[in-house]
Amino acid sequence: MNLLMVIFGLIAILSLVSAFKSIKNKNILALIFGVASFAIFGWFVVMTVLNQGYPPVLH
Repeated sequence: MNLLMVIFGLIAILSLVSAFKSIKNKNILALIFGVASFAIFGWFVVMTVLNQGYPPVLH
């Protein structure tokens, strides 16, 4: 789960970058998908860190 959080965090950061680039290019569909993927992956990372801590607690 530790590596998965890092990968999902990178995906969230890259989707935010793509959302800003889509604003520059005036591409509405890419903006919607970029913001949506940032929200989903970012929420997953934040809630996983809050629930398990970082590094995750192994039971």
